[in-house]
Amino acid sequence: MEDEGIVVAFGDSEDGGGMPDVRPLDAITQVEQIPAPAAPSRPSDNDLIVQEDEESLALAKQTEEEAKRKALEEELIRKRREEEARVEAERIAKEKALAEQRAKEQEAINKANQLAALFGQAGTAEGANADNASDSNTSGTKGNPVGKGMGITNGTQWSLYGRNVKRLPKPSEDFAQAGLVVVQIMVDAAGNVTNATVTEGTTISDRATQQLALQAARQAKFTEGDTPQIGKITYTFKLN
Repeated sequence: MEDEGIVVAFGDSEDGGGMPDVRPLDAITQVEQIPAPAAPSRPSDNDLIVQEDEESLALAKQTEEEAKRKALEEELIRKRREEEARVEAERIAKEKALAEQRAKEQEAINKANQLAALFGQAGTAEGANADNASDSNTSGTKGNPVGKGMGITNGTQWSLYGRNVKRLPKPSEDFAQAGLVVVQIMVDAAGNVTNATVTEGTTISDRATQQLALQAARQAKFTEGDTPQIGKITYTFKLN
């Protein structure tokens, strides 16, 4: 009987029963994986709600500011109109008061002229009462025919409602044209003439003669009053 030996397999034959051929890991080709692009994210419902709220708040704020601006503009317009109305009312009131005063002055002058003519005193009657006369121009007074407010002094007619004349200088006789110069005067509470201007009723066009009348009017003096007043002095220029 033959001895059975140990079977030893060599090589990689199917009958050899050896270990399979295993390749090292670094010999295997690795395929690089490229990530797919991420899909765009869709805003959530909460994000949309927040965005709408912010837009609504911004719109509401803008509307409120526009309303405030419009209200301010309307208030400024209202105040301006009220001020314009107030100024216009004051102007109308002043014009009315001045017209009434002028009407009273003219009425007093007309009455004085009528009475002076009636008593033969036209052009000679003194305008100031004897008790109030304080200047040589008013000495020898014959009295004011209608009381305070108007008169004729040394041939010069004057009117100042509620006052008497204290001094009424005559213009210089160095003039070249005959006629009348009517001067509107502003008299303060102390009786001083603060302003004088040539006004309607004047028949002399010569500026030099008008200036003589203005110079004389500014030197006039009247009795005291409560407030400034407007009056008139009428100068008669006669050529010899």
